[in-house]
Amino acid sequence: MIDQYGRNINYLRLSVTERCTLRCVYCRTDEGICPKAAELSCADFLRISRACVDLGIQRIRVTGGEPLLRKDILDIVGGLGQMKELVDLTMTTNAQYLAEYAEGLKKAGLKRVNISLDSLREDRYKQITGGELSKVIEGIDAAINVGLLPIKINVVLVRGINDDEVDDFIALTRDNPLDVRMIELMPVGILGQDESLRINNDELIAARPYLQPVAPSYSGQPSRDYKIAGHKGRVGFISPISHSFCGDCNRIRVMSDGMLRPCLGNNAEISLKPALQAGDEALLEVIRTTIFNKPMRHHFEEGFSSAKTMLKIGG
Repeated sequence: MIDQYGRNINYLRLSVTERCTLRCVYCRTDEGICPKAAELSCADFLRISRACVDLGIQRIRVTGGEPLLRKDILDIVGGLGQMKELVDLTMTTNAQYLAEYAEGLKKAGLKRVNISLDSLREDRYKQITGGELSKVIEGIDAAINVGLLPIKINVVLVRGINDDEVDDFIALTRDNPLDVRMIELMPVGILGQDESLRINNDELIAARPYLQPVAPSYSGQPSRDYKIAGHKGRVGFISPISHSFCGDCNRIRVMSDGMLRPCLGNNAEISLKPALQAGDEALLEVIRTTIFNKPMRHHFEEGFSSAKTMLKIGG
């Protein structure tokens, strides 16, 4: 579907839970696993997704929190996998449970995974996230074995915390079919408000002239991608602050409580619950109207402060 600025909105981020097994320092530090609260049912997620697909959505990413905490996650993925119009069905996960779910996700129709991984050092990973690095490595191996490829590794860089590992992450692309993406710290969450902790991706690229730019994998892709001669994988840089990609933005977000958010860098949201109760035509109309009125751009560089953390919005 085309919005009021002529952008083709064809990508849905579907957050199925706010709950998470980790407590990443740039997201939250003092909470345990979040309660189920008002999470939608599998049937509701599939109705919303079906309406979005009917309106032109071609790509869906299942996110959270940690989506693998949903006991019905294979049912959700399986239902989405039956929507033949989709050209891409993916998931973002912290991979703490991925090793045990990888085969089932692949059989259900998932095509690939994005894995959040902010350090390759066991003690530092524990310090940043509270999780176990060994489980992430097992999850990556399992995803490779079942063919959830290409795997994208998402690294949120925080100055003074993990920025000394950039080259270690780049080295992962040498022998593995991995796309490693460096993500600028956004003003969402606890640390994101401190600009001194943010690293401009241009600095990283300029210091590594051996990175050769390559064409994006699909239209509206947020990362600028690079290859290194002889490496199997890619290195990407997602730079929402220093290089806004709003002009090509193609996505909307549905949160686990049924709120539809057309822009990450804008607090405007609308509840889909009344439309779910009113029927499919009402659901189509509210999604259609929200997509058409999607804001022109985010306001990260203008002192914007998100009313919600990424845990609640969906990664």
